[in-house]
Amino acid sequence: MASFEIYGGKPLHGTLTPQGAKNEALQVICATLLTDEPVRISNIPDIRDINRLIELLQGIGTHVERTADTCTFQTGEVDFSYMESDEFLKKAGSLRGSIMMLGPLLARFRKGVVARPGGDKIGRRKLDVHFDGMMRLGAQFSYDDGTGLYNVRTDRLKGCSMLLEEASVTGTANIVMAAVLAEGTTTIFNAACEPYLYQLCTMLNRMGAKISGVGSNLLTIEGVTSLHGCEHRLLPDMIEIGSFIGMAAITRSDITVKNVGYEHLGLIPKVFERLGIRMERNGDDLHIPAQEHYEVDTFMDGSILTIADAPWPGFTPDLISIALVTAIQAKGSVLIHQKMFESRLFFVDKLIDMGAQIILCDPHRATIIGQDHRTALKGTVMTSPDIRAGVALLIAALSATGKSVIHNIEQIDRGYQHIDERLRAIGADIRRLP
Repeated sequence: MASFEIYGGKPLHGTLTPQGAKNEALQVICATLLTDEPVRISNIPDIRDINRLIELLQGIGTHVERTADTCTFQTGEVDFSYMESDEFLKKAGSLRGSIMMLGPLLARFRKGVVARPGGDKIGRRKLDVHFDGMMRLGAQFSYDDGTGLYNVRTDRLKGCSMLLEEASVTGTANIVMAAVLAEGTTTIFNAACEPYLYQLCTMLNRMGAKISGVGSNLLTIEGVTSLHGCEHRLLPDMIEIGSFIGMAAITRSDITVKNVGYEHLGLIPKVFERLGIRMERNGDDLHIPAQEHYEVDTFMDGSILTIADAPWPGFTPDLISIALVTAIQAKGSVLIHQKMFESRLFFVDKLIDMGAQIILCDPHRATIIGQDHRTALKGTVMTSPDIRAGVALLIAALSATGKSVIHNIEQIDRGYQHIDERLRAIGADIRRLP
């Protein structure tokens, strides 16, 4: 288990370029299973979760050519026997994104197998939306409790109208990928509309699918008989962009984030502005100037600011941890409300050990009393519980005085590409320990 050793309390200065969007990559890489023609995807991040998904596709028979940040995928026949092997079970079971292989496999090969997925331990993350949607299209579903395998099969998929129980991002993606090759028309109400889904649907249309309503909560899909290859480029990772904004503020650093894809950031800049962080947009670049102080806004009636997550176009739950740690050194108080997952705030005990003034109200809510840099955080030893909390702890360590050590950084590596090298390039004192 590797660790980061960080000597914090130093302002950073320089330019960072965000990696390609991890959550988009998981979807569009699975979508390459829908055709036997080559699909070329660029701006792919070199991170553990994406590399593991690529290994899974190679294991089932996908030919992958990789050069720098670009991969070409081509899938002829699929080795379904490999999908019941211990190796596949172990790899797929450690990656939640593997569940999105089911929709494309079901659509093209009329059957799909995947292990019960893993991922971050941030609370219950139901899969009902995935399987309910596939069954509405005509699939039969089974789960083997002994092997942990989910199986879906069908003689044919037929379009229908459905109302999703929740606007699940991965659930919507799975259903869309199944429906593009179904007979007839599928209408999906309460579909997720994150930029990742916009990108997925845009790519599928480029491959020959007929999807309308792209970018909205109402998708209409006219089934086609086959799809062809295409080229696609991933958006910049908005979660990494938000992480850099928070990091710049709490470390009082001058940082420019290049090529942010501003029109796809939604509420992210506004939420950080409400924490008092100044930002300057220069074309598609975002400059965060060094600030000695940043003051939290209040609501119009003077009540305490609340930052809560919500399905898109609300504030993404993946940045709740970053907003929380950024508020530690703001002037003023903030209530952080993590509505969508009940275990994502439990990392705050380490921040309290570092000197943060945080009241954990319940599993979903925490009140942060900003210290306005009157008292610096103190370095400590901690363990990364998941990707986003791990980066929040890393940001806290960069702002703290003295040495911090973060264990289990494999969690951070799952979502952030070569983060230690990139931070060193702008002045951070961080090293990776074996």
